[in-house]
Order: sequence, then structure tokens, then C-alpha cells
Amino acid sequence: MKERRRVILITDGDEYARKAVEHVAKEIGGRCISMSHGNPTVLKGPQIVELIKKSPYDPVLVMFDDSGFVGEGAGETALKYVARHSDIKVLGVLAVASKTKQAEWTKVDVCVDRYGELTPYGVDKYGEPELEIGKMNGDTVYCIDELDVPIVVGIGDIGKMARKDHYKIGSPITKQAIELILERSGFYESNSE
Repeated sequence: MKERRRVILITDGDEYARKAVEHVAKEIGGRCISMSHGNPTVLKGPQIVELIKKSPYDPVLVMFDDSGFVGEGAGETALKYVARHSDIKVLGVLAVASKTKQAEWTKVDVCVDRYGELTPYGVDKYGEPELEIGKMNGDTVYCIDELDVPIVVGIGDIGKMARKDHYKIGSPITKQAIELILERSGFYESNSE
């Protein structure tokens, strides 16, 4: 039986997100599917799965974006396809906040705020904690609750958050959130065996 590819799904795909995710992938020794970026996502689920399979090693970081489309947009359709594919093992989802307030929200297990603190509260696009525990508004998050994933980590707008996550300073908030997913999913333990 062939090994399933270990993947982190990220619900943002603009240019800032691409630069941040590429940088973090290098730092953690993973791979970023740069072609998955776009606002909105332009690749279809099957195309993204093929790119994941061609990646030389795990973890593979993949971006999805709906560009503010209400309901299920291209990013969510692709995300669901990838998450449910038999050759893919989802380690977790990095749910990215946006200014969307039109019923697009998801449950989150934990969030990382713009100061690098873990919080049970959702965060806004600036990485500031909101008022609801375990719930966050976003653009490409509508379908996450339908998926069976080990952990959902919420975060503000990747590569931004009032410049506290800029790629030129190493995107520390994004890196922390991705490392949290790797740690909680057991990725490090399975790699050391």
C-alpha cells in the first residue's frame, strides 16, 4: 500500500499568502504548492492532487481561496476534493480570517493571534481576538466543518496582520500556526520513527 501524502490545507491564496507560505515551507523543511495560490483558486481539485503527489517530500502546504465568493466557491470545491482524496492525509487546516461577515464561519480548535499567543477565541483578519470562543469568520472556511480533519487552527490574514506576519520578517505567526498543526497531528513523531 502506498503512503498517503501528508498535507496542510490553507484557506488563503493571495500574493501575500503565497510569499508567506513559501517562506514557511522552506523553514520547516516542507513543500509549498505555489501553483495553488490565486485569488480565487484557479486549479481544480484533481490538478492540485497531482501536484501534491509530485512533491518530493512532506509536509505539503496547499492554498485555497474563494476571493470573497459567498457560499461554495472554486477554492472550497477544490479544498473538499483534496481533503477527501484517498491518497491525501490532511494533517490540519489553517483557517484564515477575513472581513467577510456573511455567514461564512467555521469552528476552530484554537487560534494564534497577531502576538503569537494561543487563544480559544476566534481572531479577525488583523489577528485580534474576537468575542466568540471556537468560531471564526473567513472567506474560504464554509466547508471546513464538513471535513474530518485532526485540527483546525485559526489565524489572521496571512502575511499581513499589521505587518506582524510579513514574509520579510519570516511570517512568524503563520509559521507558529503551521508548527502547531504539525505538532498536534503527530507529524514529528511519525517522522522520527
